[in-house]
Amino acid sequence: MNPAPTAPPGTPATGKPGSDIVKRVGLLAALAALLAIVWMPALQGLPAAGQVMLAILAFAVIVWMTEALDYAVSSVVIGALMIFLLAYAPDAAKPAGPDMGTGAALGLALSGFSNSAVALVAAACFIAAAMSATGLDRRIALLVLSKVDAGTNHIVIGAMVTGFLLSFIVPSTTARVACLVPIMMGFILAFKVDRRSRFAGLLVITAAQTASVWNIGIKTAAAQNMVAIGFIEKQFSSSISWTEWFIAGAPFSALLSVAVYFIMTRLMKPEMKEIAGGQATIRQQLEAIGPMTLRQWKLLTIVLVLLGFWATEKVLHNFDTSSTTIAAIALMLVPRLGVMDWKESQRGFPWGTVILFAVGISVGTALLKTNAAGWLANLIVLHLGLQQASAFAILMLLSLFLIVIHLGFASATALASTMIPIIISVLMAVQTPGINVIGMTMLLQFVVSFGFILPVNAPQNMIAYGTDTFDARDFVRTGLVITAAAMALLVVFALTYWPWMGYMTKAV
Repeated sequence: MNPAPTAPPGTPATGKPGSDIVKRVGLLAALAALLAIVWMPALQGLPAAGQVMLAILAFAVIVWMTEALDYAVSSVVIGALMIFLLAYAPDAAKPAGPDMGTGAALGLALSGFSNSAVALVAAACFIAAAMSATGLDRRIALLVLSKVDAGTNHIVIGAMVTGFLLSFIVPSTTARVACLVPIMMGFILAFKVDRRSRFAGLLVITAAQTASVWNIGIKTAAAQNMVAIGFIEKQFSSSISWTEWFIAGAPFSALLSVAVYFIMTRLMKPEMKEIAGGQATIRQQLEAIGPMTLRQWKLLTIVLVLLGFWATEKVLHNFDTSSTTIAAIALMLVPRLGVMDWKESQRGFPWGTVILFAVGISVGTALLKTNAAGWLANLIVLHLGLQQASAFAILMLLSLFLIVIHLGFASATALASTMIPIIISVLMAVQTPGINVIGMTMLLQFVVSFGFILPVNAPQNMIAYGTDTFDARDFVRTGLVITAAAMALLVVFALTYWPWMGYMTKAV
């Protein structure tokens, strides 16, 4: 999951006055764009409701890019704009008919809340809360690190393996990194390593980047993946199972993880090859938390059974991911049988993330229903010459577009909410024979997780940056090379594995 970023403890000062000015300017620019598009003459081929949604989209993009409003606040504001602006526009399906009215507009504004993907995101937040409440995530992290010897490169591998394992059972990127980073910092302090050493920066940056890498390979690892699934279900009445997603994305994530290891250990080569007493220190921390508690055993059992249901969806049973996850949450909250009560589950629960996610889907749904997404898609197809382009060319061009636009977003969830409906419309508008729209949407959703370049591109990056173990330029320098490696792998997979598996085109 990739929720709206919050300032982690210890985040270095970034010039608050300047930041406030950017936010004020951003809000004014968003309002100006909204009014300019609403009041401009009718655009040819675009219904009035579609023009209103383009105005709201412009407002949302500017607000999200400049962080002019808190993400949760922005989602409420966007919902209100949809209700009151769409109310005075005719339904796109009946352009000559009466205005939509607040009732129909309200239905569109709240349509995202009825999407099953929203229930999955909320449930994922509960699992992350349970992991934190029981301390199971910390125990797993320490257990893996205790098996690693004192070599600095081996410690980095241990951190990456821990991040990989937590991706399966902690469906929140922010929660995973928030668990790992304090352990890494305790590690650094216990070893009496300089906080600003290359080793410290290497360890913390690698933990954050590994989390982003496995958002690609594991469907339930990040909220932005659920955005794509939500739109696919809405548009095609079809879905992608956990296993299908894993088969498509995990090989990519595995190879990119290897690349991340070599890139990070070369570009931020640690000052020492070994840390004396490193393994003993981790084992001491593990011993200090004592043996597994009953709550931890119960949670581990529930999560592993849930993982089994995810992995066997459409193979051994037809229960979808959202349904099995909600059932698991019910078990976690049941008195005596469960692992936490309602009050405990609500400590730090990111309701703002859930609201942002739901409103993001509402915006995307409205863009599709008002023909705004299709109108924009036709412009993109015509201007980029995609009408008869190959699936490979379409994937590469749209991937480069997503990577560039991601530089302006601090949330992959917001990016996916904005762009996936347009991507779907573009793929439906091209005339490439046999193009697999669902498969290509999934592959382009992988690219949405490429938030490797700037600390502000993802909350997990900001948590890492808040440790003050590295400079922003270190993150940018290594992130650019990781992005280049990801693009190279994208080319290789788009020419081999993905076409072989039928994700790009179908036989015609």
